[in-house]
Amino acid sequence: MDIALELCDTYIFDYLYSLALPAGPVPYNLKDGVTNSTMMSPRAASPWRYEPASKFISFQPTDYAYMSSWTRDNVYRQTCSLFWITWIAGAAIYFVASSLSYQFVFDKTTFKHPKFLKNQIKMEIAQATSSMPGIAVLTTPFFLLEVLGHSKLYDALEDQPFAYYNWLQFPLFLLFTDFCIYFIHRGLHHPLIYKSLHKPHHKWIMPTPYASVAFHPVDGFMQSLPYHVFPFIFPLQKFAYLALFLFVQIWTVFIHDGEYVANSPIINGAACHTMHHLYFNYNYGQYTTLWDRLGGSYRKPNEELFRRETKMGQKEWEKQVAEMEKVVKEVEGDDDRSYGTEEELKLSFKKEN
Repeated sequence: MDIALELCDTYIFDYLYSLALPAGPVPYNLKDGVTNSTMMSPRAASPWRYEPASKFISFQPTDYAYMSSWTRDNVYRQTCSLFWITWIAGAAIYFVASSLSYQFVFDKTTFKHPKFLKNQIKMEIAQATSSMPGIAVLTTPFFLLEVLGHSKLYDALEDQPFAYYNWLQFPLFLLFTDFCIYFIHRGLHHPLIYKSLHKPHHKWIMPTPYASVAFHPVDGFMQSLPYHVFPFIFPLQKFAYLALFLFVQIWTVFIHDGEYVANSPIINGAACHTMHHLYFNYNYGQYTTLWDRLGGSYRKPNEELFRRETKMGQKEWEKQVAEMEKVVKEVEGDDDRSYGTEEELKLSFKKEN
């Protein structure tokens, strides 16, 4: 995250901090100790010295980097900056990825599903945007520790701990995070905490891409925790870390897009995750079905979901609704969701098309 921080410092934060918290008057440099003097430049007067976060790419600081009393190595400044980066960058990825998926991938016939909620997309976006600041607050300490050098992130490819680790770090990351998320996610379904933490995400029986981060903030943070813990346990190359961070965000959108492409016994794709939203107690994994199979919680998606003529058919919907309503009664009690009427759903479908 130090690379992202250096980028944002150079082009955004240096200028803002120089305005909000300007440095004190620049001292004079007395040439002969008495009379002739020149004013020192901000760079010369500042105690901070620039060191690039990576040898592969750097962003040379402007004079603004030396014109704030909160220099770049000030921990309070770093904390504030990382909070804004986490919030704004996360929101940008969410809206871009979700909107592209919604426009080009998401099957809008879903609007006709009897368990699609009234004003659902607006509610998904509202839930997601209201949770983002809280998730950013909880995540920022991990990014700060990385910037302060307490993680096992490395820059140079030759700094890999052993041969081929630069390639092995990717499947290792996926296996570790998939394993951890499985147990965290399954734990969030425990009756003692489900209603207070995880139920907001299960409000969406037939989710859209905008439901991808429509969580309670503590729920969203807990399910992202393995990603942030990983570089403190295992070495991880800095650019691989940024790429995996982006991949995680996009994958989370993909498993909510309702396009059931991956009819695989291994990949936990959108079809598997739809089973989770419909029937609650199955398919807790994030990327694979491995831990669900070992934990006895795997449920194979209905074959009808992979045939376009049946995936959105009335017969399939009736079967889904009948089982889903029983599960909701067992897990939540009375269903407090507000579903659209048939006419409202038809009108919504026409507007979106």
